[in-house]
Amino acid sequence: MPWIYLALSVWAALFTLAAVLPVRRNRVLLVPAFFASWLAIELAPHHLVIQVVATLVFARLGAFTAWPGWAGLAISGVSWAVLVVLVLQGRRSAVTLREALANLADSGPAPRVPLLAKVFPLVTRRRGVRVRRNITFARVAGRRLRLDVYQPKAPGERRPAILQIHGGAWVLGDKREQGIPLLQHLAANGWVGFNANYRLSPGATFPDHLVDLKRALAWIRRHGPEYGADPDFVCVTGGSAGGHLTALVALTANDPRYQPGFEDVDTTVRAAVPFYGVYDFTNRLGTWAPEVFTTLWEPHVIKAFIAEEPERFAEASPMDRVRADAPPFLVIHGDRDTLAPVEDAREFVQRLRAVSHQPVLYAELRGSQHAFDVFPSVRTSHAIEAVERFLRAVRDGELPADEGRAEDEVADRTSTDVSAPGPQEQATASR
Repeated sequence: MPWIYLALSVWAALFTLAAVLPVRRNRVLLVPAFFASWLAIELAPHHLVIQVVATLVFARLGAFTAWPGWAGLAISGVSWAVLVVLVLQGRRSAVTLREALANLADSGPAPRVPLLAKVFPLVTRRRGVRVRRNITFARVAGRRLRLDVYQPKAPGERRPAILQIHGGAWVLGDKREQGIPLLQHLAANGWVGFNANYRLSPGATFPDHLVDLKRALAWIRRHGPEYGADPDFVCVTGGSAGGHLTALVALTANDPRYQPGFEDVDTTVRAAVPFYGVYDFTNRLGTWAPEVFTTLWEPHVIKAFIAEEPERFAEASPMDRVRADAPPFLVIHGDRDTLAPVEDAREFVQRLRAVSHQPVLYAELRGSQHAFDVFPSVRTSHAIEAVERFLRAVRDGELPADEGRAEDEVADRTSTDVSAPGPQEQATASR
């Protein structure tokens, strides 16, 4: 029994170690280390409770009758201390997000995520929300593209709408897997959410993914009222590859290159909320390992070599698509993200702030991994409450007006708040 307890203590401690020592470059360890750190960070309270209870059980079974049991207890004690820190960092996300939204008008207390959804990670359903699944919004290349609709059960006038874009490295993923806590929360508070699929690589070649999402926007413009949505007020959100596509949807409004056959449809959005997105396909900051190009982007997503066609990689980079008439942005990223470099998020925010006439809000969540919002957690609940407040401010016209600052003032603000080196917590509120 002492040896079994020691082995389990070491196994649990490896999860905690991955949470505090992110693996970003090792090709072999990247994926398993990500999953270990992701589960340890976002489920830190659950890990802590389970490990303490397991220790009590092993104590009753005689685990501490020999030195391996005590060695295991020492390892567990260190792991527990780190998990407590992770729990506190998750709770502090509320402060970071509140600071990021500090310049928004105070429109009263924001709707809260129920306590049950914060404690139990599999609880995603909300009262008063109806979900309609697998509605075909386009037929492309012999495929039916489908979306799910999240809407309030209570009847009402046309409600603001939001398009949710799933991630999955452009090659996998589905509308059933991401954005569910946010869509449930927004629908419970009067929004209509559309969670759309799109063609995936390698079958699809960029910009096919973006074109499909423009088709989803066109469908919402036409059919949204049938589900209680206001077709004139549509926002967009998504995470990871979905965050990348969220930014591009917002920054390529009405670009005919991405609207073949429906060039006249209005594809503007009122606001964009990318979570842990990818903002650069050119690696201008040197944040991406070469293997990302040789194993993913070049052969499967872009289907070109960056050395031969760099313009195609720039076309896919939100950093190169910033524009003065961009809609309001709320960019959310974790400083321990091992799959989408936080440095690129900071640079994207700086570039967008330098030109946009609308506010660009940024919240960098300390201790947060990639894909933190896939299932409900304390950090997720704080994030979706903040997103609801931001979108409500957009809807009600309560965003701070453009202050018309000079470019050197913008550069000074962003270099201090966004581009600062190191994994420190960032939260900046106005353009």
